[in-house]
Amino acid sequence: MAGLTRATSLGNSKASAAIVSALGLTQIVGYGTLYYSFSILAPGMAQDLGLTLSQVFGVFSVSLFIGGLSATYIGRQMDRIGAATMMTIGSPLAAFTLAICALSPSVTVFAAAIILLEVSAGMVQYQAAFATLVENNPRSASRNITYLTLIGGFASTIFWPISAALAVHLNWRDIYLVFAGLNLFLCMPLHFWILRVGKAGSSADPTIRARETVVGAIASHRRRRVMILVSFAFAILGFTLSTILAHMVPMLGNLGLGAAAVVIGSLFGPAQVLSRLINMIFGKSLPQPALAVLSAVLIALGVLILLMTGHWLPGAVAFAICLGLGSGINSIVQGSLPLYLFGSEGYGAITGKMAASRLAVSAGAPFVFAALMENIGLSFALALNACLGLVSIAAFIAVAAYAKASGTPTD
Repeated sequence: MAGLTRATSLGNSKASAAIVSALGLTQIVGYGTLYYSFSILAPGMAQDLGLTLSQVFGVFSVSLFIGGLSATYIGRQMDRIGAATMMTIGSPLAAFTLAICALSPSVTVFAAAIILLEVSAGMVQYQAAFATLVENNPRSASRNITYLTLIGGFASTIFWPISAALAVHLNWRDIYLVFAGLNLFLCMPLHFWILRVGKAGSSADPTIRARETVVGAIASHRRRRVMILVSFAFAILGFTLSTILAHMVPMLGNLGLGAAAVVIGSLFGPAQVLSRLINMIFGKSLPQPALAVLSAVLIALGVLILLMTGHWLPGAVAFAICLGLGSGINSIVQGSLPLYLFGSEGYGAITGKMAASRLAVSAGAPFVFAALMENIGLSFALALNACLGLVSIAAFIAVAAYAKASGTPTD
């Protein structure tokens, strides 16, 4: 019996590693094609559609807002039919909406397609991927989330240069058709394979599955209060981060860094990966709430560095590295902090509610930041961003205090 248990454990470990690797690849493509490429392609979209750059980012902000509102529903459906099933449905939907964007004959069709694109993004990006890992093995999910984000952190490093290189030879419509093919012919088969592997593993001994359940650290009478506070903290930090990520390369270029802007922006991805690697090796003893505080501190510090150093090249490099380190940890805690605080029961619905508030608040970030830069100036926009980062630090410190007061989760 012991031998059978060890064999089962080894098989589950290999299956988990394969699932994490497959999800890592789909997250690179998902974030690269559905999010990071937009800031590179937005100027071409504006020129082609007869819009200002602010108007294009306004459409993007509306799509992020509606996509955020859909996160709660998507989270409930992940609990009902399975997160891997939602990802398998989301990949062809993302491909379809990318194609509609590429073929859009008018601003109205383009705007509708961009909105639907962000809804499909919620079905294939981290929210769904984290839920898939919790669904597959709750006990190892926190560790696997770190492994997944370690791989997914290369999305910006890979797709900012790819998008910029493609934009030299193709227009934005052709590039979106290429991206549609990646989602349809690469991501969808991988998500379907993960779905099949998950179904094969669901026949395991139910008593073993019951023992794999994770119990949260927060007492039941405090859950609602802490959930609101965590959602607020993630929402404010998400706004701070989204304003920068949506404009990072063009913003650095406007500071006078020229061609170096793309290179500096590309440091963001490796810094994300580095933070996750450090956390994987040395962060096992650090509680998830403390990691959340650290992520907010690094993001706010990065913005302050850019604000103080302007076009100074070493300062811009330090900004990109700090922002990447903070963003890398933030991606981990978006999945692992709710699991630590509230447990694995109803994980999809819980993270769906949090994602809804985070994405809805972050939705206005690209438009607001673009409007502030154009009408008031980059320095004021960065100063406001830094202040919001400080608010998120305070909120996460409060979450850590609640978690400490409630004690340690039961294994």
